[in-house]
Amino acid sequence: METRFAEPEQPFAGLPHGPVEELERGSVDVAILAAAHGTPYHPGAPSHAAWAPAALRRALTWYDTRREHLDMDHGGPLLGAARVVDLGDVAVAADDDGARNRAAIAAAVHAVREKGAVPVLLGGDDSVPIPFVEAFAGEDLWVVQVDAHLDWRHEVQGVTHGYSSTMRRASEMAHVRGIVQIGARGVGSARAGELDDAVAWGAQIFPMRVIHAEGLAPAIEAVPEGARILLTMDADGLDPGLCPGVLSPAFGGLSYQQMLDLFEGLTARGTVVGATMVEYVPVQDPQGLGAKALARLLCNLIARMFPAPVP
Repeated sequence: METRFAEPEQPFAGLPHGPVEELERGSVDVAILAAAHGTPYHPGAPSHAAWAPAALRRALTWYDTRREHLDMDHGGPLLGAARVVDLGDVAVAADDDGARNRAAIAAAVHAVREKGAVPVLLGGDDSVPIPFVEAFAGEDLWVVQVDAHLDWRHEVQGVTHGYSSTMRRASEMAHVRGIVQIGARGVGSARAGELDDAVAWGAQIFPMRVIHAEGLAPAIEAVPEGARILLTMDADGLDPGLCPGVLSPAFGGLSYQQMLDLFEGLTARGTVVGATMVEYVPVQDPQGLGAKALARLLCNLIARMFPAPVP
């Protein structure tokens, strides 16, 4: 499938824009790309998170992106030593039934991987990570999910690849060796049967009540040393006091510092080979603080993936 991107109105964090065809192997470490739509429950209606990529791209101002300043969150330059470009928007559509959107996303991610870069995908709702994970077929992966919800529904309204089925579909992929889920709380996508299915498959689930009681170390240590890690982050995994712009706020979520600690732990534990940030709903965040928090977290993740040498 031909990989096509639309140039973003404003690239993420003031980064350069560059089509994937122009990337040479080894010349770029991280490629930002966006997919506003995945598999809808109601074809023709835009995703509730369709406007998230644009909001995340414009969230950081000149002050947040000054390359000559030290970022005290991780002790180095804003993006560490990473060479990063924003490829733009994958050609997806709200009126698609999902199959073409999934194929376009998977093809785009595969193209980035072929060029030797790490893909970081801005969604879109939580159906977008399904083809993202699928694009890594042939590589042994551990999926680490940050989310208030389990997302183990087989289907909703007859749709099997929607945003409540992300982890169920990932579990069916032969290259996914393990799943670690962090942040579950409140009432959401799971019924008792879905939790039973997740546990029976072998998913290691760390609800927020466990994280608050025991810290992040058990969740990080659930990932084998040396693992290749795909990190998928749902905006509602964060506490709504930090990121109110979500479809279903769930109180007691991860803090900004806990997310930084998670990045530090995972990048020390293994290699993050891809990441997604999904389910941000700008209309629920009129001041844009949640977008700024999410964008800053993505910068920190990239800096941890490619740390700058210590002077």
